[in-house]
Amino acid sequence: MKIDFITLFPEMFDGFLSTSIIKRAVENKHVDFSCIDFRKYGIGRHRIVDDTPYGGGAGMLLKPEPIYQAIENLDPLPGVTPRIIIVDPIGKVFNQKLAQELAEEDHLVFICGHYEGFDERVRHLATDHISIGDYVLTGGELPSMVMSDAIVRLLPEVLGNEGSAQFDSFSDDLLEHPHYTRPAEFNGMEVPDVLRSGNHALIEEWRDKESLRRTYCHRPDLLEGLELSSQQKKWLKEFKENQ
Repeated sequence: MKIDFITLFPEMFDGFLSTSIIKRAVENKHVDFSCIDFRKYGIGRHRIVDDTPYGGGAGMLLKPEPIYQAIENLDPLPGVTPRIIIVDPIGKVFNQKLAQELAEEDHLVFICGHYEGFDERVRHLATDHISIGDYVLTGGELPSMVMSDAIVRLLPEVLGNEGSAQFDSFSDDLLEHPHYTRPAEFNGMEVPDVLRSGNHALIEEWRDKESLRRTYCHRPDLLEGLELSSQQKKWLKEFKENQ
């Protein structure tokens, strides 16, 4: 996979690209990242990339020309049309299903806005408008990193344990079950006996039940419209009765 960030602040990505799972994914050639500073396509001697909005108003808007030129000068993969994403509050909210969908693509491009936003005509470049939530950030760099991290970890062989992504929270629309490690007892809190039993069938059943319990207690909205098994329905009834 190839991922390009169109940004005014490429240095913001230095730490993200040089640590942990993302670093290993790059080193193992599972993903190729590029940061394109579109200021080099700015207007005139001073490389201007923003201007005041027509009609007045506070702040500055990113001009369309530099961003269009940055897109036109991308190094595309042969025969691949990139999926161009604008981090945008009007867009669909990013979630695990969308991460899985984007992980199937060969080339992703994130356009990172800044200042008070960008000229409306920049939106015509995008194949997708995506938001990571209803709050305001300084620019699109952090959301682009968040989405890229969620996407890259789903690529084959990126995670050391291929089951890790499969059982993450939201992978099956439920929150992940609790986890424990040594010691078996800490500050009076003990690891559940079932996890020390060696009975893998019982362990999986416990994990399934606790995943459902955690979702019911903390994110019941995730259960709306979710198709549950007969066993899950029994557990859910039990949780409600024991409230």
